Amino acid sequence: MLVLQAVIDGVLAGGVYALVSTGLTLVFGVMEILVLAQGALVVLAAYLSYVLSAHYGIDPFLGLLVTMPVMFVVGYGIYDLLIKPIRRDRIVMALLVMVAVAAIIEGLLDVIFSTNLVEIHASYINDTYQFGKLTLPAIYVWAFALSVLILAALYYLLHRTRFGLSLRATTQNPTAASLAGISTDRVSATTLGIGAAMAAAGGMIFGATNSFNAASSYDLISRLVVIVVLGGLGSVGGTLVAAVMMLVIEDVVAVVWSPVWGQTTFYLVLVVVLLARPQGLFGRTAVRSQ
Repeated sequence: MLVLQAVIDGVLAGGVYALVSTGLTLVFGVMEILVLAQGALVVLAAYLSYVLSAHYGIDPFLGLLVTMPVMFVVGYGIYDLLIKPIRRDRIVMALLVMVAVAAIIEGLLDVIFSTNLVEIHASYINDTYQFGKLTLPAIYVWAFALSVLILAALYYLLHRTRFGLSLRATTQNPTAASLAGISTDRVSATTLGIGAAMAAAGGMIFGATNSFNAASSYDLISRLVVIVVLGGLGSVGGTLVAAVMMLVIEDVVAVVWSPVWGQTTFYLVLVVVLLARPQGLFGRTAVRSQ
């Protein structure tokens, strides 16, 4: 029963990580840039949700109507102001810019909120649902439902809209997309905005289930990178599978063996898989045309 409980907990937590990781891998698929500031963006969003909840009494889930548009603008602005001028043939420089963005966000958050740990509170966060001997935390159930809803909306956007067609064309061959009249810069900026908006949802959930401060971004980004690399950089489906798989494995090992080994296994699985399949579970074996 403990193992079954761990599997269910892992699936619920994995859905949340899948939400944030998908934004990361989506941006990589379009720009081939790993957004190393994604962890900092998640924490920034968590603080925004915290402010809305603690100071204005706005429910964390309802607050997403504010934080997701705000974070979309932040992501769009990061591309337009910092990445666009240097991106062409300077991928390494873009990575360094992302590291700088993460450091700036962390510094600003430390100045504004100090290094004290905070949490997002709501009346239902500690509620649980009981199914026989299984206990499901209400916040994780609702967070999983939110993740499914947002990922379904993302699927519709990617496969049923003109923007989705432009994004997929840019992912496959940016040069041909440009020749076809697609503004690859606008697609890239919008994609980074979408990734930041998804970080807003993940940040709210992270803040409601963990105590956090600005330095929490380090553990977050390491886990997110493991997930997107394991799933295959640029593969949305692979990221979803990897997120759920990794969290289930971590929770089961933590219950069967020890919590310390649960965290260690998270990274050991990555090493084992990449030794056998360097491109990840669902990654492409060839580099796209430029």
